[in-house]
Amino acid sequence: MRNDKPNLIVDLTFDFSIKIIEYTELLESKRKYNLANQLFRSGTSIGANTWEAQDAESKADFIHKFKIAAKEANETSYWLRLCKKVKSYPDSDSLLSDLDSIQKIISKIIAASKVKK
Repeated sequence: MRNDKPNLIVDLTFDFSIKIIEYTELLESKRKYNLANQLFRSGTSIGANTWEAQDAESKADFIHKFKIAAKEANETSYWLRLCKKVKSYPDSDSLLSDLDSIQKIISKIIAASKVKK
């Protein structure tokens, strides 16, 4: 059952998803539909998997959900780095910085969960 008390990684990834939605809307306004779609899917999936992990059926399921979130974060990093390199795309530095923090926390959660397994 979901516990709705404050949870740093859930809050960070939820807020990141909102920023991704806003950024992809900006991309779409510039007619960058293909990249916006890829970024939207991977960027919001990080939070969705983190959220879902909170109701994991087992420790293995919890770790699995966070591993999926980590993979989605890696993909999101790729798309944001592409945006950064293309001059006609909006600045993505803030999102990359947020994502770096999220990736570090997810890595620590996975490592700590494996130790306790």
